[in-house]
Formats: sequence, C-alpha cells, structure tokens
Amino acid sequence: VQLQASGGGLVQAGGSLRLACAASGRTFSSSTMGWFRQTLGKEREFVASIYRNAGEIYYSNSVKGRFTISRDNAKNSVYLQMNSLRPEDTAVYYCAGATGRVITSAQTMSRMYPYWGQGTQVTVSS
Repeated sequence: VQLQASGGGLVQAGGSLRLACAASGRTFSSSTMGWFRQTLGKEREFVASIYRNAGEIYYSNSVKGRFTISRDNAKNSVYLQMNSLRPEDTAVYYCAGATGRVITSAQTMSRMYPYWGQGTQVTVSS
C-alpha cells in the first residue's frame, strides 16, 4: 500500500485548507485511515481517523469542531478539511493507513498504522 498526501500550504489564521491522501491497493475501502501531524522535536500527534464511511470517526480534542475527515472509497482517497486554522496547527501532516479495522482505543496510536504517506507541510501564520 502506498499513500500520497497533498494539499498543504501557507494560510493565515482563520483560513482553511483541504488535505488529500491517495492510496493504492484493493483493500482501501475496508481500511482504517488516519491523519497525524508532527512538529520539530515533538512526537507524531493523532489528528483524526476514519473507518469505512462515517461508521467510526474520531478527532483529537484540539481539532474537534474545526477539522473534518472524510473518505471516497471510489477514489481510494481520504481527506482532511481544516477550518478555522490556528498557528498551533502548523506541522507536517501525514496520512496513515491500516488494513481492516483498528480497534477504537488504538486508533490514536501511530504504531497501529503500518502505511504512511510522505507528509505535507501546513503553515498557519498569525
């Protein structure tokens, strides 16, 4: 499975960006997909995850109400719509995938995802 993330960029605080992650592989529709982010010197942080379509969606408290994760199985893609962006959202964003369902309590753990995209930089200016 290969993942390709795109859509990062520079935006002012309060603005919006939409990240996309294209996946290869025939098992995408039954996979758990996640978005994580990382800043220099810090551990990779969970942002959001989705299993199937809206069946299971989880967000970190820091982005709940501002970010929306979605997927289009026909396009083998997962998206992260980011609204009301803040300077503290600045990070490299990674999409991640796991075959099948990752149990609820583990979806926030980066080690549960064996497949990772290359990362896309999001910079929010104040």
